[in-house]
Amino acid sequence: MKKAELVFIPSPGIGHLVSTIEIAKLLVERDDRLSITVLVIKLPNDSKTTAYTEAVVASSSITKRIKFINLPDVHNTVAEVSNIALFFHLVIEAQKQQVQEAVQKLILHNNSDPDSPRLAGFVIDMFCTTMIDIANEFDVPTYMFYTSSAGYLGMSFHLQTLYEEHNIDTTELNVPNTEFKLPYFVNPVPAKVLPSVILFDKEGATAVRNFTRRFKETKGIIVNTFTELESYAGHSFFDTNPTLYPVGPIMNLKGDTQVGSGGTQQRNDIIKWLDEQPLSSVVFLCFGSMGSFNEDQVKEIAYALEKSGVRFLWSLRQAPPKGKVAFPSDYSKPQEVLPDGFLERTAEIGKVIGWAPQVEILAHKATGGFVSHCGWNSTLESIYFGVPIATWPVYAEQQFNAFELVKELGLAVEIRMDYNRDFYSESEMFVNAEQIERGIRCVMEQDSDIRKRVKEMSEKSRKALMDGGSSYSFLDRLIDDIMNNMS
Repeated sequence: MKKAELVFIPSPGIGHLVSTIEIAKLLVERDDRLSITVLVIKLPNDSKTTAYTEAVVASSSITKRIKFINLPDVHNTVAEVSNIALFFHLVIEAQKQQVQEAVQKLILHNNSDPDSPRLAGFVIDMFCTTMIDIANEFDVPTYMFYTSSAGYLGMSFHLQTLYEEHNIDTTELNVPNTEFKLPYFVNPVPAKVLPSVILFDKEGATAVRNFTRRFKETKGIIVNTFTELESYAGHSFFDTNPTLYPVGPIMNLKGDTQVGSGGTQQRNDIIKWLDEQPLSSVVFLCFGSMGSFNEDQVKEIAYALEKSGVRFLWSLRQAPPKGKVAFPSDYSKPQEVLPDGFLERTAEIGKVIGWAPQVEILAHKATGGFVSHCGWNSTLESIYFGVPIATWPVYAEQQFNAFELVKELGLAVEIRMDYNRDFYSESEMFVNAEQIERGIRCVMEQDSDIRKRVKEMSEKSRKALMDGGSSYSFLDRLIDDIMNNMS
């Protein structure tokens, strides 16, 4: 029996690693001819990545046909830059030699055993397109795992075309009222919902274009979405070259390897508190692995929650020092940044936490709404569990996701859709308590059209993953193509 080995290269950071491991698990579960080696690149001071992979290896949900190799740290060789897209690019570029050596060792090991699988290709993250060079050295195809939406992929291709064919630089689009039409979007897309890195930073925009330019060199693009969710793109969008495989929603539904500073006890305390709340009564506030606010904005969120009277579970994180590429952390004393007496006054209806076991919280029957940064993983989880979102994007492509959810799909309400530190002044960025409260009340409305649409899309997301569903079928097609492409 012909066996195939795939080398997965996720970009640094827990957000991309989680969904990468889940697609790896899906592939090996579907076809016992496949094995996967995941090459893990870490960021400075990123303890979560190591803890997560260790938890995955220790869990019963992983198979022996998935292995992990932690690549050596190369941070000392990477220049200090504040632009995160450029920093990622430099870190990944610096790992090319380590990747080449790791794959060479893998091939030598497999060649020593006639029953071992043969290298069939690379599956790289959307930010790791430089690794196409290494795949070419080994004469194997590259597939890309795209962890954002199909809509944003189309946007990326469109901006690349504007630059290459019309010499339009995205850094020239940062005019407040600029809009442009996409062939597969109903509404014109405002420039202000694009990531700040491609609007305000020529160096960063160039790095992003370099990623995107190479997308078309891949054999196929595996997209974490499902056709029923982004049907506006039309079937023609999924028949492009390279081939697109919408196989989502891809998530760690068990939540069995989620990592938090408080570990099991912290998770148990949160779930116990939710167990005591009425059905669909709690609004959950969480802004992702890199989402945090200054103290004035934290107080405004607190005022909104208290005035709304809605039951709440708030994942409150402390921002890293300015100018450092690092992750937010839990507050040791959250009362120091909250309004005086807030914790005491809201003790009966609310709970302030640090790290959050997000999948378990969204899956809980008490959770009725989600104030979210609109990261694509979080968006898919929220839809899957039928929890409507109030949008408050913070960074990366989250503003675009918020626009897609609110304007294109009608699956979310808006707190802010264009929250962007680089586009507005500090005073314009400030979201007042009234605006936050309005969003919370709206997302918690029990009989709203948005809640009904989210419930319907939740059912479609589950059907897509079942035998005969759209994503199930696309995964089969991907496996067939991988096996048929082996030389």
